[in-house]
Amino acid sequence: MRPPASLTASLRVAASQRLRSVPKYPVLHRPCRNNAYPNTAIGTSKLIGRHSSLSYYSSCKTFMTSITEALRTIHSVATSAITPGHVETITPGSTLPSVTVKEDAADKPAPFEFPAGKHIIVGVPGAFTGTCHAQIPGYISQFDAFKAKGVEQIAVVAVNDVFVLKAWKENLAPGGTPVRFISDDSGAFSTALGLLFDATPVLGGVRSKRYVIVANGNKVETVAIEEVPSQLTVTDAKTILAQLG
Repeated sequence: MRPPASLTASLRVAASQRLRSVPKYPVLHRPCRNNAYPNTAIGTSKLIGRHSSLSYYSSCKTFMTSITEALRTIHSVATSAITPGHVETITPGSTLPSVTVKEDAADKPAPFEFPAGKHIIVGVPGAFTGTCHAQIPGYISQFDAFKAKGVEQIAVVAVNDVFVLKAWKENLAPGGTPVRFISDDSGAFSTALGLLFDATPVLGGVRSKRYVIVANGNKVETVAIEEVPSQLTVTDAKTILAQLG
C-alpha cells in the first residue's frame, strides 16, 4: 500500500526546502610544497595547514548541524502528516484496508485478509509494554468464549517488527494460541485506519493507538479507541466480550 498523497507531498517539500540549505560536504585542500623555496614553503604550509584544519572543522560542524536540522524537520512533517487530521479514523460501516503484513517470518509478507465471519482486531502501541502485556492475556484465555459468540479470528496488531511480535506471542502463550500476532512493521495498516500516534517520547517513534475493531468480513461493525493509549478502559477482553451479546 502506498502512503497517503498528503504524506508523500509534505515529505518531498520538507526535504527539498531543508536540504537545499545544507552546504556541500567540506573538502580539505592543503597547499603544495614549493620546491623553489623549500624553507618558506614548509613554514607557510604549516601555518596555512593549521588555518585550513580549523576551517575544515568549522565547515564539518556546520554541515552536520544542517543535516540534523533537516532530519528533524522531515521527522516533524512525517509525524504531523499521519495524525488523525490527515487520515480519517475508521468508523463503523467502513471497509478494512487491504494491506500486506507479516506473521511469524520476516521474509513472508502476506495480505491481511478478512474472510466471511466475525473478526476482532486488537491494536496495541507496543509488544511487552506494561498495559499491552496486561491486556492481551485476556483475549488469549477467553478465546473459546469469543469463539462461542461467533468470532472466527482474533488478531493482535502492533507497529513492531515480526521478531518482537513472535517473541511476545511465545512469552504470553508458551503452549501456543489461536490468537494471531500481526506485525504492521511499516505502519501501513495502522495508517490506513487513521490510528497512528506520535509515541516518540516513550517508544521512539510513531505507534498504533490502543483500539479494538469488531468486523464482519471486511466490514467494520464497531470501533473502540482508548483516549489515552496507556490506559485500558474500553478495549479489554471482558468489555469487548460483553458487547458481543
